Amino acid sequence: MPPETKSNTTIYSGTFERSLDAKNRVTVPSRWLTGEEEEFYSVVDPQNQFLMIMPSEEFANVEKSVNERADIAPADKRRFIRHFYGTSHTVSADKQGRILLPVDHCQRAGLKENIVLVGSKNRFELWSSDRWTAAKPAETDSYQKVADLIGL
Repeated sequence: MPPETKSNTTIYSGTFERSLDAKNRVTVPSRWLTGEEEEFYSVVDPQNQFLMIMPSEEFANVEKSVNERADIAPADKRRFIRHFYGTSHTVSADKQGRILLPVDHCQRAGLKENIVLVGSKNRFELWSSDRWTAAKPAETDSYQKVADLIGL
């Protein structure tokens, strides 16, 4: 059974090393799946460093977040929404818990054989092992800075 918040939403936590197979499939940790048919959305991050894999609710919240911002011009909002939805792909978990990743997303995010799945609360990320290794020091520094600020 996946870990849940009070609203019964799965929390994606943990870091998992996986291999991408020849068909661009990766196995999602079983605790991140509900056991029912799973549909996610694959989105390449804006800097083309990794893939964001979002459940439907999180995916829908992106447009809401954009539209709530008064500091973004209406034309920029439309362009963002068009690009965000136009470049996203639906992916589904099969009975073995594998998701088939779009070829263009794998190319843009540099995903080949060895990848890392990183929990990010309401979504999870897929990084190439090399990019994750390179990004980890900055991630750790930011984590430690914020942890100190909040007294963790």
